[in-house]
Amino acid sequence: MNIRPDAAEQSLKPHLSASIKLGLPLVGTFLASMLMGVTDTLMLGRLGAEPLAASVLANQLFFFLTIAGIGLASAVMPMAATALGRDDVTSMRRSVRMGFWAVLCYAMLVMPIMFLAEPIFTFLDQATPLPAMAQSYLDIAMWALIPTVIVMVLRSYLSVVGLAYLVLLITLIAAGLNAVLNYAFIFGNWGMPAMGLRGAAVATLGSSTLSAVVLLAFAVMKKSLRHHELFVRWWRADWPAFFKVVQLGWPIALSLLAEISLFAFSAIMVGWYGVVALAAHGIVLQIISVLFMIPLGLSQVGTIRIGLAKGHENRAEIALAGRAVYILGAGVAVFSILLLVLFPETLVNVFIGENSADSAVILAYAIPFMAIAAAFQLVDSLQVLSAGLLRGLSDTRVPMQIAIFAYWIIGVPAAYLLSKYTPLAANGVWTGLAIGLFVAAVMITRRYLQRDKLGLV
Repeated sequence: MNIRPDAAEQSLKPHLSASIKLGLPLVGTFLASMLMGVTDTLMLGRLGAEPLAASVLANQLFFFLTIAGIGLASAVMPMAATALGRDDVTSMRRSVRMGFWAVLCYAMLVMPIMFLAEPIFTFLDQATPLPAMAQSYLDIAMWALIPTVIVMVLRSYLSVVGLAYLVLLITLIAAGLNAVLNYAFIFGNWGMPAMGLRGAAVATLGSSTLSAVVLLAFAVMKKSLRHHELFVRWWRADWPAFFKVVQLGWPIALSLLAEISLFAFSAIMVGWYGVVALAAHGIVLQIISVLFMIPLGLSQVGTIRIGLAKGHENRAEIALAGRAVYILGAGVAVFSILLLVLFPETLVNVFIGENSADSAVILAYAIPFMAIAAAFQLVDSLQVLSAGLLRGLSDTRVPMQIAIFAYWIIGVPAAYLLSKYTPLAANGVWTGLAIGLFVAAVMITRRYLQRDKLGLV
């Protein structure tokens, strides 16, 4: 690719402004999505430690299987952004359409795994009756995988064409529906059956289906998008575009899986220390996951901004877009650290209530977890931002290799050894997470900065 050295905008300020403008709806969408999980945790926490712990296990498996589909959908974003930067509507349409094909094929392949949740968790030595309870949740929630991956492709497409606010609006509506359905079906309000944990699964399925149906309707019916003709002859294969999505998407999927599986396996390891430890782990994980949505949204800003600049063939614009994202991400990391350090008990008590019977023992585990989580906020932001910037350049394979090395060659063994063979116990699991994230951040950020320095961006 022949990148022009001259930029239309040499100042960093317009790039900061553009990143904030694009980032607000993207971050808002991720936060609204997390709001559904927070709502589940808040309401299930009122039922006691066992339903909450079972939901942690079930959601870790669901998210683990979903994240690879999200990786494939994420490949649509840099492909569509670069095509739009070149005013190539045909290539953009093909990438989005084949993105749908890819994620639906993936969903059909992995959904049966969720039928085996109970034997999987039993094999992993989780306390009775958590495996059976997790299975009862996933028997319903598994069907939400199809609308979820459809939404991810639509989110990539609509964000690239400047309609991220539509995704935010629909996600907020879906989050509201999720809360209403949770209240109705978990506790049996408004004449509905009291389904407990299974009621949360009904809410997940209902809200995700609503999101997919409404966003599909927008993509088809909105006048400004009709010329893209996304679903005209949608059944016709475009194999070069399909394999391009898969080629770019599978390393993203494996990178995401490497990180998410690190956290998923951390739940297994913390589960060895009992139901209360696992419940505390789930609460702290929920809190930091909400905070993580901000740098995650900014990473997608970086992917889109750099993808568009790549389509414009403008080297300086690419470099400035990356620097703007790093500056915003650093500010977010400082905010997250202060929040976790200054208000740990307040944040945990939101999920369990100060007067809960389990509150004291859960806090005893959760507060040290929060301190360790605060320590890795900056490196966690750096690694996700750098990965997003590299995706905008269609650089996904080396970041995948780094992620696998950092999380599974370094992070998981460190978590296991520190928890099993030091006095840290369950805190050792979180320390291992911090070590893995630190290694990933150093290596992935170094790769992007080297490309920037050498003019390879």
